[in-house]
Amino acid sequence: MEVISTVVGYPYIGEQRQWKKIVESFWKGDLSEVQFHQQMKELRLHNLKRQQGLGIDYITVGDFTLYDRMLDLAFMFGIIPERYQSLNNETALTRYYAMARGAKNVIACEMTKWFNTNYHYIVPEFDGKQLKLKENILLEYFLEAKNELNIIAKPTLIGPYTFMDLSKGYDDQTKAIFILQLLPLYTEVIQQLVDAGAEWIQLEEPSLTKSLSDDEVRLVEQIYSKLAESVPSAKIMLQTYFEALTSYERLSNLPVAGIGLDFVHGKKENKEAIRKHGFPNNKVLAIGCINGRDIWSSNLAEVVSEIESVVYLSKAQSVWIESSCSLQHVPITTRNEQKLEPVLLNALSFADEKISEIVHVTHYIKHGKWIKEKAVSESMEIIEALATHPIRNNKRVQEIMQSITANDFSRALPYDQRRLIQQQVLGLPLFPTTTIGSFPQSSEVKKTRAAWRKKQISDTEYEAFIEKETARWIKLQEEIGLDIFVHGEFERTDMVEFFGEKLTGFAFTQNAWVVSYGSRCVKPPIIYGDVEWTSPMTLKEVLFAQKLTDAHVKGMLTGPVTILNWSFVRNDVPREVVANQIAIALRQEILELERSGIAIIQVDEPALREGLPLRKENWSDYLAWAVNAFKLATSSVKNETQIHTHMCYVEFNDFIEPIESLDADVISLETSRSHGELIYSLQQHPYELGIGLGVYDIHSPRVPDVSEMMEILNASLQVIPKERFWINPDCGLKTRQEPETVAALTNMVKAAKLLRHEVLSNNVN
Repeated sequence: MEVISTVVGYPYIGEQRQWKKIVESFWKGDLSEVQFHQQMKELRLHNLKRQQGLGIDYITVGDFTLYDRMLDLAFMFGIIPERYQSLNNETALTRYYAMARGAKNVIACEMTKWFNTNYHYIVPEFDGKQLKLKENILLEYFLEAKNELNIIAKPTLIGPYTFMDLSKGYDDQTKAIFILQLLPLYTEVIQQLVDAGAEWIQLEEPSLTKSLSDDEVRLVEQIYSKLAESVPSAKIMLQTYFEALTSYERLSNLPVAGIGLDFVHGKKENKEAIRKHGFPNNKVLAIGCINGRDIWSSNLAEVVSEIESVVYLSKAQSVWIESSCSLQHVPITTRNEQKLEPVLLNALSFADEKISEIVHVTHYIKHGKWIKEKAVSESMEIIEALATHPIRNNKRVQEIMQSITANDFSRALPYDQRRLIQQQVLGLPLFPTTTIGSFPQSSEVKKTRAAWRKKQISDTEYEAFIEKETARWIKLQEEIGLDIFVHGEFERTDMVEFFGEKLTGFAFTQNAWVVSYGSRCVKPPIIYGDVEWTSPMTLKEVLFAQKLTDAHVKGMLTGPVTILNWSFVRNDVPREVVANQIAIALRQEILELERSGIAIIQVDEPALREGLPLRKENWSDYLAWAVNAFKLATSSVKNETQIHTHMCYVEFNDFIEPIESLDADVISLETSRSHGELIYSLQQHPYELGIGLGVYDIHSPRVPDVSEMMEILNASLQVIPKERFWINPDCGLKTRQEPETVAALTNMVKAAKLLRHEVLSNNVN
């Protein structure tokens, strides 16, 4: 039996986030395009040499991007919306980044979650124009590896069905046109790669793990039949991940040379499908057995046992041992972590360590022995040491969890009655204006925080700086004319990390960065023990801000499910248990805020949707405990206390019931890049609680004018009753610059006042 080690993809950002620095230097004008492309090439080759040194058999190219891989394909294929034609005199790279970030007079393309991960991709917009292959960057990357490193790599690109599935701009009638235009372009890309010497081409099709109708399965069959007919010499590895392959009996027989299956998140269903239907004897089976989405060391004995079981069931004659999905979802290496306690550090496995695990188990499957004699026993000892650590056996937390009752999950009165009480107590105007929470973290804020963390300034000096910055922004909010204020969150690095640092059970890395979107990188906390609240986390800063103004200042918290989904989570207990532990901790914080006179408390859940299984038929269990975790955190407050929440990139039609089930008094939604779609959704499914639709895109540096915001507000007013209508930006403003923030918020308040005047005048008339 032939056995080969490989990975679906490798992180592109560099060990020290070199990729981010190159991109942002170019955006600032500090690099020319020539310098930019040269530095990007050097980073790509560095990443390939790194994997080569780790001993992987088959290295992947095409997992690299200048911003986002969906955007790469859209740009390659000429899927460039009409609004960017004004930039035709600009360079291709300038237009590429305009689609990602917007330009002075052009809004950016929509951005949304990549399946159930914390990565965001740019949504291609098909407008019916004839498509054409403008360049083949996959070929460029393949030839780089071949000519400069003598590597015959495996090019990877997002497959045609997934690309179509995640794009927008077509309906049932134009879907066929879109596919018919896409397939010749895929054919051209693949043929050029084959002609250049590519032995395998990996087509990533995670959409094939979603729920598919019979018509959709038939469409997939037609797509791959056409590709096989058009490029008969190509050896295609159809790579699926995140869950099990849907309609296995039919899709496993597609005319491809190999099929990659996820035996981590889709293990049970994939094994059952192979047991029932077998595996085609003419195909390579890629066994995704090392978890590409968590950071825990594998139990090597269990992994080998799993591989042997799959091989026995499938009777495959040729197998690839690989990661369950791309390793872009995990940090690059543990070797730069010097501050974690050994029992935790030893139990961690990032991208490089996962490649080493793949290499080790591949060697065992090939030769029947380990590269390192004590590999299995050491693996078991590491796992056992963490399992018995006191941090995972907190009796106080366990006792609190056992005391939870059904009453802890519901408010005292229903929303309609609470709204009247809150309106009387809070005295808010029609169409209240607010922001989502954070204000720009200037270079001075970051520099001062870094100095404090390095103990170059004292705690007292740092707190004085935070108070000064908070006071300055309270004054700015008064000058802008907002109705509900926030303190600005200048003391916070990250909306999850900040809370994790103040709770037990969390650990934090120094360099464990992953990409969230574009050049935005985050270091997810590690939840490795029982979570416990020990003292107030946000009270001091919020009370300081509240003393400076007569306006209400919102308490700002991150919700339990978002903290869960934006962290690397222990794998020894169900995620529901961890979510409830976090919820109990937040509940105690919320009660502290309320007791101190904070009347509006926002508990953000932008990542609620991320934990959803890809198939709708499997949603109910997750949604039940996720919604309950939010309610466990928020339901203890008095009726007059107003609970807000915030969500990003929500497919509203799919999600209205769980959103309403949260029973938050007000929700703000990130909608500016897809506002029309949300308006349509609200026409079909009215929302019965308070709601604010984002009126401008905070991911773009452009400042929309009042008339642009008024169009959005008037459209929104058609589907949201004025009594429940809030006005806010799309999301937090941490990544924006101060001048554009003040200008955009000023325009937003002007638009709100104009709308208020128009509505009140019409009522009088």
